[in-house]
Amino acid sequence: MPSPRIALIHATALAHEPIWEAFSRLWPKARTVNLTDDSLSEDLADAGELNPGITTRIVNLARYAADGGAEGILFTCSGFGSTIDAAKKALIIPVLKPDEAMIEEALSCGTRIAGLASFLPTIVSLRTELVAAAAAQRISPQIELRHVPGAMEALRTGRTEEHDAAIARAAQALTNYDVLILAQFSMARARAAIADVRGRRILTSPDSAVTKLRSLFVE
Repeated sequence: MPSPRIALIHATALAHEPIWEAFSRLWPKARTVNLTDDSLSEDLADAGELNPGITTRIVNLARYAADGGAEGILFTCSGFGSTIDAAKKALIIPVLKPDEAMIEEALSCGTRIAGLASFLPTIVSLRTELVAAAAAQRISPQIELRHVPGAMEALRTGRTEEHDAAIARAAQALTNYDVLILAQFSMARARAAIADVRGRRILTSPDSAVTKLRSLFVE
């Protein structure tokens, strides 16, 4: 039986390398295909919130991927939560949100959850997803989410060390947590720059997502 075809839908090219690296390391046999519409991130940032037009575009991208033979879909850019819910309802194949698997993993790590995001609209989306997932499990975690200003702009302009250092400084400023989540796929590269603290987990969305997807297809 051939390996499953997994469609990766991106709203920024910054998500490409992190998720490709995670697949090559954690599930190299998966057949991945890529769809990118980088105007989505720009339009969401300009609008300040999700709207019906963005929802329609997200659903259409998912349908296009399914029509092309995808057996599973992973959206790689945070901030589009409810629009991806609409895509889930429209299709019968597995559709994963960027942070979905990481949130599941984070809730199993403790009741104090800290999170960093380099894309400001992610803060609202991530909090909503965390609260909903926690409510489904009937738990009430302490949640602290912070935006890291300038980090994404640094990465977009090739200042990778500046990006990683900004993420590391923001992580160091957080002290009261059991698990730290890095919301953007593009933030995974900064994981190595963050000092490990005994008893605390640090999760990246690409690793969690690939592990979750693999579990859906590989016994």
